[in-house]
Amino acid sequence: MNKDLTVGQADKVLWRFCLPLFVSIIFQQLYNIADSLVAGKFIGENALAAVGNSYEITLIFLAFAFGCNIGCSVIVSTFFGAGRYRELKTTVSTSMIATGIVCLILMLTGLLFCDGLLNMINTPPEVFADSKLYLDIYIWGLPFVFFYNVSTGIFSALGDSKTPLLFLTASSCINIVMDICFVAGFKMGVGGVALATFICQGISCFLALLVVFKRLKRFKLEERVKLFSFDILKKIAKVAIPSILQQSFISVGNIVIQGTINGFGPGVMAGYSAAIKLNNLVISSFTTIGNGISNYTAQNLGAGKKERIILGFKAGRKMVWILCIPLVFIYLVLGKWLLLLFMKEPSDLALDTGLMILRILVPFYFVISVKLVADGILRGAKMMGKFMTSTMTDLFLRVTLAIIFSKSPLGATGIWCSWPIGWCVATAMSVFFYKSGRWERSTGKGAKEE
Repeated sequence: MNKDLTVGQADKVLWRFCLPLFVSIIFQQLYNIADSLVAGKFIGENALAAVGNSYEITLIFLAFAFGCNIGCSVIVSTFFGAGRYRELKTTVSTSMIATGIVCLILMLTGLLFCDGLLNMINTPPEVFADSKLYLDIYIWGLPFVFFYNVSTGIFSALGDSKTPLLFLTASSCINIVMDICFVAGFKMGVGGVALATFICQGISCFLALLVVFKRLKRFKLEERVKLFSFDILKKIAKVAIPSILQQSFISVGNIVIQGTINGFGPGVMAGYSAAIKLNNLVISSFTTIGNGISNYTAQNLGAGKKERIILGFKAGRKMVWILCIPLVFIYLVLGKWLLLLFMKEPSDLALDTGLMILRILVPFYFVISVKLVADGILRGAKMMGKFMTSTMTDLFLRVTLAIIFSKSPLGATGIWCSWPIGWCVATAMSVFFYKSGRWERSTGKGAKEE
């Protein structure tokens, strides 16, 4: 159901729009969590380390998928808010064509250089074969990942956050069942984990595309719609490329950090793999709320209602802090039991590592969540330079300090300490850029002139 985000009380509008997005990303993260959980419980610690090791490389591909998502979503939101449905349809078809080309290039690159990437992050010999198997299967499923992400971006742009939730709820539950069936029943090992994800992502992608094209038919137009537009592609690229670069640099930074972690052995790798899955569940959820705020911002700027942006920031900040309270409590109090979900007879080192990571990072969720809200407004207003500056500062600090601290007496613990420092500095920058008010220059008139 399409929804206009330019009318109604900001708090209510954002809660109704963003809460399904929040739940959706939790189910999407269940794909990766289920993979790690089944690998650790039914195969062993090395399998958990292999899946976690591969995950850092898959984030590079997800960075491109996320960029295609947000680029398409912001432009579609702007046209939807301005009531320009012909350009909206052209944006969708242009995004689909460009996404297909990008996906094909990445598939070829991944298949050719998979071994090199694993060697680059110092993958231990005992987990190399499983890491490569998982990655190879994942790469063949990239078209599903890309086109599903673009589809969810279109749903969000049209104010519909419930349809993706329905797809993800079903496919995530099926994925968990298939993971257990392939691994525990058919004894397929790490390959079974990857294959289950491949199949479920394919089902989600097909259903999402089917509904997207059905939804677009509701916009009745007399004039013919162009299938591809270089002008619109440029608009998409202005938002997508900085987002891709930002996410790619973060992924490369995480790979560098993973390489540093791998030097401490499979025990620390397994503990990190379990803890970072729990951490990414929260961060990705708040990032998705930020994406929803981007759609809210773009629609309102497209409609010339810039005064609603300030209300949106306040509502978004309140929302993420309310959500932080139970999440922080659960992770700090039940962290050990959550980590044990991923591990079968874990070593003391693996469990202690996971607990230490949670205890250091979790209190700072109240900080990083505010950054993601402010980033949502910056992206929605197409202030990509400011957005990238704060995010790259966070990445630089985390990577640099992780390498330095890992060589100090703190050892691996020093790596985890780098996260809060980067988060605090970057949050201050994003909020400052939002407070500068330059997004006010983006108006409905400006949207029409682009």
